[in-house]
Amino acid sequence: MRLVFAGTPEVAVPALDALIASERHEVAAVVTRPDAPAGRGRRLVASPVGRRAEEAGIEVLKPARPRDEDFLARLREIAPDCCPVVAYGALLPKVALDIPARGWVNLHFSLLPAWRGAAPVQHAIMAGDEVTGASTFLIEEGLDSGPVYGVVTEEIRPTDTSGDLLTRLAFAGAGLLSATMDGIEDGTLRAAPQPAEGVSLAPKITVEDARVDWNAPALRVDRVVRGCSPAPGAWTLFRGERLKLRQLGLAPDRVDLAPGELAVGRNTVHVGTGSHAVELLWVQPQGKKPMAAADWARGVRIAAGERLGE
Repeated sequence: MRLVFAGTPEVAVPALDALIASERHEVAAVVTRPDAPAGRGRRLVASPVGRRAEEAGIEVLKPARPRDEDFLARLREIAPDCCPVVAYGALLPKVALDIPARGWVNLHFSLLPAWRGAAPVQHAIMAGDEVTGASTFLIEEGLDSGPVYGVVTEEIRPTDTSGDLLTRLAFAGAGLLSATMDGIEDGTLRAAPQPAEGVSLAPKITVEDARVDWNAPALRVDRVVRGCSPAPGAWTLFRGERLKLRQLGLAPDRVDLAPGELAVGRNTVHVGTGSHAVELLWVQPQGKKPMAAADWARGVRIAAGERLGE
């Protein structure tokens, strides 16, 4: 089939690579978000998908909005059979959805209908799910509600961050998306409606969502830290300034600390929660680089009874 791929971040690159490598399909163009400022100089930088497409010699379209007439006209000229999508980052209007004969097919990183929305991996970890996966579905005007072509499953490991899990899903999902394109082309694959039961939503994680509540049980604190890593980064307050929490471990044998209370050993930093303590492993003070929690604690000279969250 003749394809136009839509995607923006690094997590979409494995799927683009899989389609470029396919002998059955032609990636005629790529649609991605416009160049965005990055780095200290705030220079405009192309998206990871845009850069990969340019390296491969593929035409790149960067509409400010997918309803722009120039973009729609060019898409009609290209005349794709199907438009696979991975984390494009903009809402597609019906006028664009109607252009490819076989529609737009999205790779979504959850087992639909669970975790529809922008942050399915983060929410799966924060909710304590043991299994997640990826789904390919035909895009409709609703939020991730279209009929599903196929799924792959992935275990959520006890130490997984959202970054770890998303990396594995990106590669597993790339194979699923390529196989979905094959099945659509040869007519062996039919999309099945999503069940009405089991729907859950995964809106974008806000900075406030990433704030740690030390009154919560240790498992909940652990899930928030892992689910918000690497972005937006779980955080708390220490002496009135934000402290990002990069990595922690559970310390179930220690129950003598009040929620948020710090206890510093020679090479350890423990914090009380609503159940048992957790051990801080890596933190990032405001305006500084990540560092080992023990080094941070020695530098700030924590006093007896000091707490996080205040």
